Amino acid sequence: MPRPLLILVLLVTHVAHAGDPAVQAAREWRKTQGTSILEEFVEYLALPNVAADLPAIEKNAAYMAVELEKRGVQVEIWQHEAVTPVVYGRLDAPGATRTLGFYLHYDGQPVDPTQWSSSPWTPTLYDGSIEDGARRISFPAANESIDSDWRIYARSAGDDKAPFTAILAALDALQHAGVTRTSNLVFFFEGEEEAGSVHLGDYMRQHRKQLKVDGWLIMDGPVHQSRRPQLVFGVRGYTGMDITVYGATRYLHSGHYGNWAPNPAQMLAQLLASMKNSNGDILVSGYFDSVNPLGDPEREALGRLPDTDADLRRELGLQQTEGSGASLAERLLLPSLNIRGMESARVGSAARNIIPVRAEASLDMRLVAGNNPSDMMALVEAHIREQGFHIVRVEPNNATRLKHPKIAKVIRQHGYPAARTPLDSEFARQVISATRRVTGEELVILPAAGGSLPLYLFNDILKAPVIMVPIANHDDNQHAPDENLRLANLWYGIDLLAGLFTMQE
Repeated sequence: MPRPLLILVLLVTHVAHAGDPAVQAAREWRKTQGTSILEEFVEYLALPNVAADLPAIEKNAAYMAVELEKRGVQVEIWQHEAVTPVVYGRLDAPGATRTLGFYLHYDGQPVDPTQWSSSPWTPTLYDGSIEDGARRISFPAANESIDSDWRIYARSAGDDKAPFTAILAALDALQHAGVTRTSNLVFFFEGEEEAGSVHLGDYMRQHRKQLKVDGWLIMDGPVHQSRRPQLVFGVRGYTGMDITVYGATRYLHSGHYGNWAPNPAQMLAQLLASMKNSNGDILVSGYFDSVNPLGDPEREALGRLPDTDADLRRELGLQQTEGSGASLAERLLLPSLNIRGMESARVGSAARNIIPVRAEASLDMRLVAGNNPSDMMALVEAHIREQGFHIVRVEPNNATRLKHPKIAKVIRQHGYPAARTPLDSEFARQVISATRRVTGEELVILPAAGGSLPLYLFNDILKAPVIMVPIANHDDNQHAPDENLRLANLWYGIDLLAGLFTMQE
């Protein structure tokens, strides 16, 4: 964002919440206690949190439980045998008639330390973005000034430990200022999201009564690319498949057998090319038939979104994008079909003059409201059959090979549907109003995000609406080396949570 526009946004935001006691309390608290807040954040980030490392995950859960209990939260740790634990907490407010649920995940993606500029488990402060040539600096001592453009680099800095630190600071700020919360609070913190949330539904079913709330706020993901605060009212679902096609039973010399023996790499390339045209339009019959149409509020929200596509194309080095000029936001409201990886024999200096015996591809499908994961995979399989392939689920034997000219082994992946909360619902109205108390009118209202989360579980099992309230910077290198959080986004998270904790009905 250009500096003058950023200053204008900050001025509008300041005017909007100048008279709000909750937000004023948060601003004053982080102004006077900023170094202490950063110290807590650093201590938390220093705990390794890869979901597959159960002992490390349990240490994270124990840390969170202790910090919540310090704030008067009634805490329980739920854990099935050999499964990452859930940290549950409840904090009631006198006279409150509404209960808000806050979900976040505290596990992170695996790391390759050799690809990081500093250790992923040693939080490091820089005076800006490393990509822009920022310098490593020391963390500030007590009473030293803090620049909101500084960034902390560590695994899970942006995805998804920052909201927990913001929750603690917001609770501290309101308590210190004597500001009363308007809602009971339920905290539901998961340690398996990056591993697929395999047991999330089981925890929900087992503890359905304790998780009964009026609405869920999901503290995950980044704000808008324009750096403007963002509310997200839905996510895409997810499913996928692995496809393997076959040639001869052994590698063949390309000189002796080329132009005679079928090449599975060529066959797979032709099959995949038949699924999408050069403009990115999906050619699988019926792929868009089950999409639920947008309502008027969603269409109006799309029309108000800031246009950042040109900036993104420059940043990403893309001369053109798919969809005949449709915006990124519009494309995210359609189901996608993506080749996430391909493999056949070797390339470059490792290549040999052979005809491969097989070729493999992994596909993912991002789903929107109305799409059923099983039905969408069935459509793709029907398309594969239309291209002349016989589908199998296991490695084909010789009898199968001799019977069918083209064989594709298709292995379906786990899937789940999309979730979307209507923009004109009462819960949506309350959250939008509370966020505007904090930020002014400079909000980005996104009907659905491009990423996937199993938010349908909150709708289907817990029977409550869901809204995502992200706080991380859009360029936080989520899931990648040099993951980071811009301090301005942590400060925003503290202000936002103070506003949500005092949200009016």
